[in-house]
Amino acid sequence: MEEMEEELKCPVCGSFYREPIILPCSHNLCQACARNILVQTPESESPQSRRASGSGVSDYDYLDLDKMSLYSEADSGYGSYGGFASAPTTPCQKSPNGVRVFPPAMPPPATHLSPALAPVPRNSCITCPQCHRSLILDDRGLRGFPKNRVLEGVIDRYQQSKAAALKCQLCEKAPKEATVMCEQCDVFYCDPCRLRCHPPRGPLAKHRLVPPAQGRVSRRLSPRKVSTCTDHELENHSMYCVQCKMPVCYQCLEEGKHSSHEVKALGAMWKLHKSQLSQALNGLSDRAKEAKEFLVQLRNMVQQIQENSVEFEACLVAQCDALIDALNRRKAQLLARVNKEHEHKLKVVRDQISHCTVKLRQTTGLMEYCLEVIKENDPSGFLQISDALIRRVHLTEDQWGKGTLTPRMTTDFDLSLDNSPLLQSIHQLDFVQMKASSPVPATPILQLEECCTHNNSATLSWKQPPLSTVPAEGYILELDDGNGGQFREVYVGKETMCTVDGLHFNSTYNARIKAFNKTGVSQYSKTLVLQTSEAITAHEIKPMKDTDSEEQTLPFPVPSERLPLRRMSPFSSTLNLQPSFPGRSYFDLRSSPHQLSLHSSLQSLNAPGCSFEPQSAPYSQLVDIKKLLAVAWFAFDPGSAHADIIFSNDNLTVTCSSYDDRVVLGKTGFSKGVHYWELTVDRYENHPDPAFGVARIDVMKDVMLGKDDKAWAMYVDNNRSWFMHNNSHTNRTEGGITKGATIGVLLDLNRKTLTFFINDEQQGPIAFENVEGLFFPAVSLNRNVQVTLHTGLPVPDFYSSRASIA
Repeated sequence: MEEMEEELKCPVCGSFYREPIILPCSHNLCQACARNILVQTPESESPQSRRASGSGVSDYDYLDLDKMSLYSEADSGYGSYGGFASAPTTPCQKSPNGVRVFPPAMPPPATHLSPALAPVPRNSCITCPQCHRSLILDDRGLRGFPKNRVLEGVIDRYQQSKAAALKCQLCEKAPKEATVMCEQCDVFYCDPCRLRCHPPRGPLAKHRLVPPAQGRVSRRLSPRKVSTCTDHELENHSMYCVQCKMPVCYQCLEEGKHSSHEVKALGAMWKLHKSQLSQALNGLSDRAKEAKEFLVQLRNMVQQIQENSVEFEACLVAQCDALIDALNRRKAQLLARVNKEHEHKLKVVRDQISHCTVKLRQTTGLMEYCLEVIKENDPSGFLQISDALIRRVHLTEDQWGKGTLTPRMTTDFDLSLDNSPLLQSIHQLDFVQMKASSPVPATPILQLEECCTHNNSATLSWKQPPLSTVPAEGYILELDDGNGGQFREVYVGKETMCTVDGLHFNSTYNARIKAFNKTGVSQYSKTLVLQTSEAITAHEIKPMKDTDSEEQTLPFPVPSERLPLRRMSPFSSTLNLQPSFPGRSYFDLRSSPHQLSLHSSLQSLNAPGCSFEPQSAPYSQLVDIKKLLAVAWFAFDPGSAHADIIFSNDNLTVTCSSYDDRVVLGKTGFSKGVHYWELTVDRYENHPDPAFGVARIDVMKDVMLGKDDKAWAMYVDNNRSWFMHNNSHTNRTEGGITKGATIGVLLDLNRKTLTFFINDEQQGPIAFENVEGLFFPAVSLNRNVQVTLHTGLPVPDFYSSRASIA
């Protein structure tokens, strides 16, 4: 019942309806409140003038919307009402339920007449405070509106059901407890309102005032008022006009405007409309039931959201804390490396200081001794020791030779922290559901006909599915470590072909690719198994005789064209563009539901039905498969070389005219196996000292090879050679180079050693031991020295026999 209370309150005064009337718009007003919000209209807007002009069509004339603005503030959502025409304009007030009204300029004069019988100004207009429709009253005034007796009965029953004390009906704000009730006025008063509105004088002195409880009983026992016709006040409603949808009396049917309308019995229509209202209430009841269930669902959602929020926040904090812990651990590891580098530099410099101090003390002592010997006047005694002293002085001078007075360690830390990928990942850290709602790209498809291996490099090609409609912003290529370990990213970009350098020879790698866009990443493609080559022997090809019928032979085309591809070494952070063989590759393809296998299988070329057209010389010679050797073919790499290096002979010959040393690397990196290559000196003048050896991919390119800790080298002039790493010179060995000399480099990663040869003779002992990682052939040149690279060579016989004995 309490939820119904708002339906029983007047929109103007905010109290329960008192003598409610029904406006044509079906809304209700207290009769007294309706009188208070009347507005006098101009004469031209009166019903008489409108009827005289032929525009009047009904008893109630609604104002046009543009004219309605003269009397209300409907556009602002509130109804504004003025008092009588003679009343001055006063500020509007707000009723208890939020409707703005103009109070009357002066309190209405005390009268014993009911509000309905009080005189109404001519040409009055009333605006509904709920729907803001305005209408002009006719001569009947407020008496022209029917009274809502049903609403009065509902209010009476509602008030009787409430046990609370009766309140004053005239208090404007907080109603006080009523003290009396006037039986004639049928109004409950508190003491202040009774003295102000119902003084005990004049006609009101004859009214009977009773206690509120007695007034409630008398009101309850009073007979129900019968609804009378608004046009014929002495007639009761007896019929129902179907066309006007309102009760009418017998006189209205005889002489009124309803005489030609269809009418039905009031009781029958009463029952019919009750039935219709009950049916409508059934549907509304179902909706109300659904609304209650929905509210329960929403309240449960509030609780669930709060619980999920706490859980999600805890998970987010834990994930971020884990990232911070991982970063702190990595920070500690990097600091340990820096401290290790710091201690290493200090040790090298301190050792050199100690070494130079001892040598300087010996040299100073020798010089002082020689000066004292020179002072002797005995010729024969001087000549007995002079030759030995001269040799000692020259030998000591040679010990202070090249490199002795050069620092073995630089003061700079050759460590650069690459934090850009991590910062980019942090900036891209986001919730998946907050990203764009567009779908992720489709899974890429590997193009097997374009995938190949060459030496220790692998070229992969892929594409989007033909029917894919979601564009990909880039691709991520992942490769394992060749030993079945975890996958790691080796390329991220927009290209659809990538060559990965620096792989192990004779190793099996697994590769996979996925696409990404702003929404997320696709599924991985099928896994591709790649076998790096044991032998790529285009320079080792030997012509076969027709008599060698027992040896199976076949044409082996080597692609002569090179395409620019994206190349990536999985063991370094360097990503550059290099030429690579896209060519034809010869693989045995096997598919399974879970992966594709791509194996290097030269023997599969001998399968029945396999034939290839030979190319023009020199690539049309026949290959003796049984004599293939496990060697690597490569050339110098222009992409990573210093700009002063000059290339020729298909990047096999290099020279440098700069006075300073410049470094060039080979195109192939090695991480295991035994590898041997040679360099012939084509031009050598003025006794420069080129350096030969191996280096990391990020070696310094503008200093002599071996000056930093990224290179292991032998530098040699026309008389002698030295080994150098990290600017430390060791093992001076007699024997130099001239024009036409051959320098051999033997990298044995199985025994972790590096050995040098000059003219097929080993130069000094094993140059370096415990060499591990990825190494590229390297040379540093200056002063017009020119060398030519020779690759695909077998290991020297004497070293092979010595290794087999060991």
